Amino acid sequence: MTTPKIQILSSSRDRVGECPVWSVAEQALYWVDIEGCRIHRFDWVSQTQQTWHTPERVGCMALTDRPGEPRTLVAAMETGIFLIKLGPEFDAEATLLAAVKHPMPNMRFNDGRCDAQGRFWVSSMCMDMALAAPVGTVYCFDEAGLSEPQITGLVTPNGMGFNPDGDSYYLSDSHPTIQKIWVFDRDAQTGELSRQRLFVDMLSLPGRPDGAAVDAAGGYWICANDAGLVHQFSPQGELLQSISVPVSKPAMCAFGGPNLDVLFVTSILPGGMLPEHAGLNGAVFALDVGVRGMPEPVFSRFPLC
Repeated sequence: MTTPKIQILSSSRDRVGECPVWSVAEQALYWVDIEGCRIHRFDWVSQTQQTWHTPERVGCMALTDRPGEPRTLVAAMETGIFLIKLGPEFDAEATLLAAVKHPMPNMRFNDGRCDAQGRFWVSSMCMDMALAAPVGTVYCFDEAGLSEPQITGLVTPNGMGFNPDGDSYYLSDSHPTIQKIWVFDRDAQTGELSRQRLFVDMLSLPGRPDGAAVDAAGGYWICANDAGLVHQFSPQGELLQSISVPVSKPAMCAFGGPNLDVLFVTSILPGGMLPEHAGLNGAVFALDVGVRGMPEPVFSRFPLC
């Protein structure tokens, strides 16, 4: 167990802080509060935070490569994939790019990540986790639009990541009845997934496997929700270390900072806790872990129409 130097970044407390994404071009960290319907941005140079309201819950988002359009994101929300333009004010402009047909009511997108080829990989879930409904699905969004289901039968999909070569894809299911992390073979050029196999069974470790990041050496880092930890695994699935954070529900991590050697961690406000009593719960942290990450890929494969 290690406890690195920790900096508190956020000036607010999120109900469900998720999807930290570091922009190398802007030297800024973006993240979302899913239940708060908000997108946040922290500027590393000025050490200031901005916030925008969104019309739906944002499960995940990715940077884009639109020339001349700064602060434009692609986001997986409740009813589809949207282009989000962040203006100077609090409200974000959302334009639907692709609608989704969920298999049952009360669903939304959850975890997601952009691959190095510019595709946006997204997952869906039933918002009532008590149902343990295996209706969660993984899709890929690119110039062809939203794909047919790539993976089905998930309850609470999380933990997406790609190894440095792009030929391995990671995915977890954080529901208490599952708590497993898998790895797939992947054709980086076509995006095709194959040979799913167990990477780590987290039922034998503290915490549930939530959001994840992959470092430049191929190490897999995943938030251990309910345990106040971030686990680091080798590419072979060996537990290398567990890092303690000052909240019970760390949600997702990402590498960033000027040298890509800062690990950012978002967190969740425990159920029933009021924001005024949150303490550090729901905050975003910057951890000095002595490991370098990879630049976050940007979404570049917009639909042709």
